[in-house]
Amino acid sequence: MGRLQNQMIEEFKGEYNFLSNFWTAEVTLDGQEYKTVEHAYQAAKTFIPSERREVREASSPGKAKKLGRKVTLRSDWSEVRIQIMTDLVRQKFTKYYNLKLSLIATGDKYLQEGNYWGDSYWGYDLKLNRGENNLGKILMKIRKELQ
Repeated sequence: MGRLQNQMIEEFKGEYNFLSNFWTAEVTLDGQEYKTVEHAYQAAKTFIPSERREVREASSPGKAKKLGRKVTLRSDWSEVRIQIMTDLVRQKFTKYYNLKLSLIATGDKYLQEGNYWGDSYWGYDLKLNRGENNLGKILMKIRKELQ
């Protein structure tokens, strides 16, 4: 990446855990409340009410993510997933003032959702040293809107 360590947040853990979609912060999707962005995002993958309900009621964001892998995928998912994620993340950081301030406090640092579980679409795979980092890009875009 070539960025200096102090100009970058490499992973969303420790003091930067609040940047994770697993952070508890209620958001709304189609009039329903979800415990986390992860719950809502995974539910958004399907239009089937029973599948959405199961994801919404999952006891943890990790369980919601697992359930999201099994839902009946909506036909337009690849076209709408970035916008849906952007809307959900924007809700999280505008609804909760403390989270808004924490995001703004990251200044102009590059936000990278570095991970070891192979997500090179939303994040950056630290094992393979590659990734699109779409979640990081969304967070930086929202941070700019809020500054």
